[in-house]
Amino acid sequence: MLKEKYGLTNEGVRNVRVGTAWTAASNLAVFGGVGTLWMLMSQLVEHLTIDAPLPDLPPYALALVVFAAAVIVTQYYAYYYQYGVIYNESGRQRINLAERLRKLPQSFFGKRDLADLTETMMGDVKTIEHAYSHVLPELYGAYVSFGVASVGLLAFDWRLALAALWSAPVAFALLFASRRLLAPIMRTTRMKNLQVSDDIQEALECVREVRATNQEERYLSGIRADVDAAERQTIKGELATGVCVNSAQIVLRLGLATTVLAGAAFVLEGTCDFMTLFGFLLVVSRIYAPFDQCLMLIAELFAAQTASARMRSFYDEPLAKGGDAFSPRGHDVVFQDVSFSYGGGEQVLRNVSFTAKEGEVTALVGPSGSGKSTCSKLAARFWDAEGGRVTVGGVDVAGVDPEVLLRDYAVVFQDVLLFDDTVMGNIRLGRRDATDEEVLAAARAANCDEFVGRMPQGYHTMIGENGSRLSGGERQRISIARALLKDAPIVLLDEATASLDVENETQVQAALSRLLAGKTVIVIAHRMRTIENADKVVVLKEGRVVEQGAPDELKAVGGEFAHMVELQRAAASWAL
Repeated sequence: MLKEKYGLTNEGVRNVRVGTAWTAASNLAVFGGVGTLWMLMSQLVEHLTIDAPLPDLPPYALALVVFAAAVIVTQYYAYYYQYGVIYNESGRQRINLAERLRKLPQSFFGKRDLADLTETMMGDVKTIEHAYSHVLPELYGAYVSFGVASVGLLAFDWRLALAALWSAPVAFALLFASRRLLAPIMRTTRMKNLQVSDDIQEALECVREVRATNQEERYLSGIRADVDAAERQTIKGELATGVCVNSAQIVLRLGLATTVLAGAAFVLEGTCDFMTLFGFLLVVSRIYAPFDQCLMLIAELFAAQTASARMRSFYDEPLAKGGDAFSPRGHDVVFQDVSFSYGGGEQVLRNVSFTAKEGEVTALVGPSGSGKSTCSKLAARFWDAEGGRVTVGGVDVAGVDPEVLLRDYAVVFQDVLLFDDTVMGNIRLGRRDATDEEVLAAARAANCDEFVGRMPQGYHTMIGENGSRLSGGERQRISIARALLKDAPIVLLDEATASLDVENETQVQAALSRLLAGKTVIVIAHRMRTIENADKVVVLKEGRVVEQGAPDELKAVGGEFAHMVELQRAAASWAL
């Protein structure tokens, strides 16, 4: 139940149970001290009223010291298991989520935006963290101590026990019944806050475009409106929670009033003595104390269940599974009547068939939206084909675990992703066990020496988040160096030279021609000069293969490829 409702790991469940046990022990130790004081006071009252002998004080003093030590020890361990180990559990949850994300298909990320994923990884885990550090052990510990104390009070005087204990279950029943009211409010609050996060992320990503188009005031007005809406919704949520929680606390406190009233009536009847009533009042006040903290934070518990449901949505998504064995007969990449659409929408590929042979460079060309990049993603199983199949060396990639499959792939996409690390560290991602000499050789082959030589620490210079201190062409060359270092038998180049100037493009192409010999290379390019030396060209249009063959053959045919070449030649002569 704990794993299902709060997304805890096995270790987290164990820690909550141990923390609950120590919390209950701490509460019972306090009850023991209160009981000892009551027994001492009872004997003192007897001494004053009926001239009974004075109580023997040393045993009581020793008992109080023992209970005080027990309170200190139990509270220490209760605190440790509530807070001391909680951050390890948060770490395990985030690692488990990251591992799950790593194995999910790309279709999942097409349905969830970055702000939503970040909010779940950071915000939802933090919400759950607060719940099982501040609420769960306290609440369950209070349940245990309440049960033990209830048995004792019922055995002592069942009438006073009923008068004292009825309010706790009623208060919690009312509070938990209010979850149906609070749950949709909490979901709406979360969505409003998520919209604000989306706005902030978008503003940071698009700040140049907003300024360049003089849209600052209009854009900021939209953000202000979303912030105000989130604030109003948060106030509404806090108000609703406050009303429910305070109502439950009022009901809880009524138990103390009914204890006084019933006890006074029983004392007047002569069926109960004053010290018994006094003892009940002491115990009841201590029973309610742990519940006070729980009631104030019970909204955290409800929010944690909502957050846990969002986390579980990660685990409910089907994984991109496959076998661990991948033994292809060569590395020919074959598309056989492949059809595909993103999210069940309009088809991007329609019965696409072609072969990228090992040892050859196969170029995919065509207008934007023709399906070129989609082909490269299907080849690496970032997505799975909806119809037909993609094979590597005769092995259907849909039956191979993506991580196993990608060991044979080196990929350079148009959108380069770099990390806030050194130049050498970013290149070494291609092969973590590569030597410095191998990293430098790959960097030189990708023509990185030219710009790295201008950096203050050379290859050990930090390049900023996603290479923010580099130009587009410099970032692209690091990405190419990374792929070259991996030295995989299949290489996917999606507009890999798009950000390079003519001189650098020529140098990088020469390096690629030398270093990619013998590999299966699939190149996607818009500029025809980029693929002049390709062994095969596959022309895509509206998701279909309209031509394929050697570049010279296609030029001679005078079809779609020849038309594209002619258009680019005309565009090259254009001038202001």
